[in-house]
Amino acid sequence: MILVRPTAIIRIVLFFLACLLMLFAAAAVAKPLAGLQQACLIGGMCSIGAWMLSGWFVRWDGVDLASIGAKLTPRSGARFGLGFALGLILVGLHALALLGMGHTTLERNPAAQQWPIAVALIAYVLLASREGLAFHGYPLRRLASMFGRWPALIVVSLVFSAEHVAGGAGWIAAIAGAGVGSILFGVASLTTRGLAVPIGIHAAWNFGDWLRSSGGKLAGGPWRPVVEAGFDSRAGVVGWAAYVALMFGTAAALLWWNRRQQATPMPR
Repeated sequence: MILVRPTAIIRIVLFFLACLLMLFAAAAVAKPLAGLQQACLIGGMCSIGAWMLSGWFVRWDGVDLASIGAKLTPRSGARFGLGFALGLILVGLHALALLGMGHTTLERNPAAQQWPIAVALIAYVLLASREGLAFHGYPLRRLASMFGRWPALIVVSLVFSAEHVAGGAGWIAAIAGAGVGSILFGVASLTTRGLAVPIGIHAAWNFGDWLRSSGGKLAGGPWRPVVEAGFDSRAGVVGWAAYVALMFGTAAALLWWNRRQQATPMPR
């Protein structure tokens, strides 16, 4: 029987609330800015804040940042790069699914903001870092230790969706989009025992989505999908189906890889 301490639940709730309040405060500070400038400031402030908050909470629990995958190590950069490469592959596969159905093309976006692509990359890395620390570090690890992997993933996914609803998304879009994505990022966090890979996947997906100006990301990417008249509904169904299949398929692959790793005998 799993022993659940009420104080542990209270700490997780306090962590979520503190991260949310931090986000509101950063948004207020960044209000005079717009677009990618605003995203960089919010992402930077909240990433640093969530990392510091994680440090305080793990010390409160008597452990360290390594226990929630938030400790920087010499391998963090390579692991982030691996996750980023995987995220770009997922974006590419999603684009191929849309283009492969026909009646959809990618064209130059005449409304593209004149921002260097590097600025967008920095913005999405910072935003993904903030969300990784706020959701798939301390809260996910603590919930998983008390209730198991899947209950923890589902709870974090629902809270992640709720934050997107607070940001203006509808519940269905938030759960099917952010919530499903959270399952993959959470699985990546648990199976790799760190945040570098999931942050890399998340940053690459959002950055790649911005490049093609889809998915509701910051407007102004260099390309945009153009769907022939009369095929909007079909494109929407294909886009959502491909997204869900890619997220859950990649999560399943990571779980399979993790089981293989655990089943492989250690060399003597």
